[in-house]
Amino acid sequence: MRLAYSPCPNDTYIFAALTHGLVPGAPSVDVALHDIEELNGAAREGRYELTKISYGAIPLLLDRYRLLRSGGALGRGCGPLMVARPGNTLESIRSVAIPGPMTTAYLLLRLLLADRGLPLPQIRELRFDRIIGSVEHGEVDAGLIIHESRFTYRDHGLESVVDLGDWWESATGRPIPLGGILARRDLSPAACQRIDDAIRASLAHARAREGDVIDYVRAHAQEMDESVMRSHIALYVNEFSDDLGDEGAEAVRVLLQRAAAAGWAPAAPADLFA
Repeated sequence: MRLAYSPCPNDTYIFAALTHGLVPGAPSVDVALHDIEELNGAAREGRYELTKISYGAIPLLLDRYRLLRSGGALGRGCGPLMVARPGNTLESIRSVAIPGPMTTAYLLLRLLLADRGLPLPQIRELRFDRIIGSVEHGEVDAGLIIHESRFTYRDHGLESVVDLGDWWESATGRPIPLGGILARRDLSPAACQRIDDAIRASLAHARAREGDVIDYVRAHAQEMDESVMRSHIALYVNEFSDDLGDEGAEAVRVLLQRAAAAGWAPAAPADLFA
């Protein structure tokens, strides 16, 4: 079975044991790693049976996929940030770099601006790891940052203009859905349950026997500082990674309902979850 996820520490931590055959009884997987917006694009083609995606992209993917309850990134205090050089405000920003048009971060930005009656700035799409540099060097007024950039933007003289996660939590009372795991619709309910169980077991293995997985995480963290890597895991891997539960599932539904109400996405089907 083909499984695609990102090289970010939260994903490699969750899936390392499954990837390396350390989960007894789990299905074998053929793994591909891609940037999150590349994963969103591949899911539009139905390329992988199992794939990590942005929740912002889900409305465009539900004809091919359903959502699993484990393995994703959802929580509180972990939302995307809009950052800029000192002196900028949300109202003064005229250009912003984003990590992709299908990312949850971009959907949240659009929802926030619509909520405050502000126009959408000029958009420049960049890989997430190039956004801070583009803001620092004045190529754009602001950047929408995700992943480990949350821990490093201050080192580049930048400030947070708005925390989209804080806004979402204040506006809805819900945790923020960032990325989830999709199973293609040609997989049976029994197969999806087996995969959900395998992902939970993979995460449990990482927590209990970190030595088995941490070198894999480091290898894909590239030049990331060890403390940043571990902060990344601590923030994005939580109880919702084991199972969305009722609270997480409702947060997902609210996000999709708001996107549909704004006219930016079709309504989610009744069989949203596998």
